[in-house]
Amino acid sequence: MAEEKQTAAKPRAQRVFLVVVDETEEMHQALYFASLRAKGSGGRVALLRVIEPVEFQHWAAVGNLMRQERREEAEQLLQKLAADAAKWSGDMPVLYIREGAPAEELIKLIDEEKVISILVLGAATGPEGPGPLVSALTGRMAGRLRVPVTVVPGTLSDEQIEALA
Repeated sequence: MAEEKQTAAKPRAQRVFLVVVDETEEMHQALYFASLRAKGSGGRVALLRVIEPVEFQHWAAVGNLMRQERREEAEQLLQKLAADAAKWSGDMPVLYIREGAPAEELIKLIDEEKVISILVLGAATGPEGPGPLVSALTGRMAGRLRVPVTVVPGTLSDEQIEALA
């Protein structure tokens, strides 16, 4: 009788789908796609909001107040979108807020947080192109990313995203 060798299945690391939060219309498509992919794969969504640095340097108190207001706005936006992502994915997302240049802060976060496994971006639909972040990360900065990038067309409907995810 041949002895069967049992091998334990190696647990697969949880996929974390990172979505960059901004005010663009196509961000909805990226968030919806990432949420459905996370749900379907047992993964999780992460949301990043990058706040542009305050340029006002004349009075420190005014600059600090402006920074605080921007952070509060970012937190409110993230909470609203986190509720949507939780509804679609079945799990509360991880939330990140950074201050600086969006592409640079995004790359730093991905390098620091090894759990992030996929970056999901929405592509703008206008004649000006897919958007500055998509252009930067699929062009000159593509070699600096350690994770794959999924670009979701901003023209897709929720039904089309459901069929793809």
